[in-house]
Amino acid sequence: MSVLTTEVPRASRGGRPRDPSRDGVIRAAILSLLADVGYGALTMDAVAAEAGVGKATIYRRWRTKEDLVVDTIGELNRAQVAPPDTGSLEGDLREMLHTIVGVMNGPTGAATQALLSTVPHHPALAEAFHEGPLGVWRQCFEMIFDRAEARGELPRGATSALTAEAMSAPLVQRWLVTARPVTDEYADEVLARVALPLLRAQTTA
Repeated sequence: MSVLTTEVPRASRGGRPRDPSRDGVIRAAILSLLADVGYGALTMDAVAAEAGVGKATIYRRWRTKEDLVVDTIGELNRAQVAPPDTGSLEGDLREMLHTIVGVMNGPTGAATQALLSTVPHHPALAEAFHEGPLGVWRQCFEMIFDRAEARGELPRGATSALTAEAMSAPLVQRWLVTARPVTDEYADEVLARVALPLLRAQTTA
């Protein structure tokens, strides 16, 4: 899928421009290690070994472990998630919820679960989550609702950030709290029983 925005490679925190061809490999290594050992046991040297790059490559990009993880969190979901455009609100929401299911069940989801207990103790990580993955979800839902309004499927101003949170909350609860499988079939049930009735209620209010 395409990304939400087109960005030029940013200068590293150490001052040298990045080689974008290595960023994906390094970030994949970070996600894998976070899922396996967690934030506390993660080391810069381990990331270099997992990614198959020299330690200097890592240290040129990030000065500290927190810098490394914050930057990775900030990019989470951007390459995996784009607002779908199927031509209908129901179709867009179905695709969006299915995408969330895929992220939850993939490397990004596993790394996120490993980080959750750490985030409250590291404000920089919390901010990165808010501006990164959570911001991506928020933008996607906003674009879906905007398109639905333009097509006349929703009245202007009928939705809000709370609407999007209410739609994704059952998936998040099952993923993080109950540990039950999060599947496309469950997402379809959430769409039919939660998302669409909620939108209809707001439309007729």
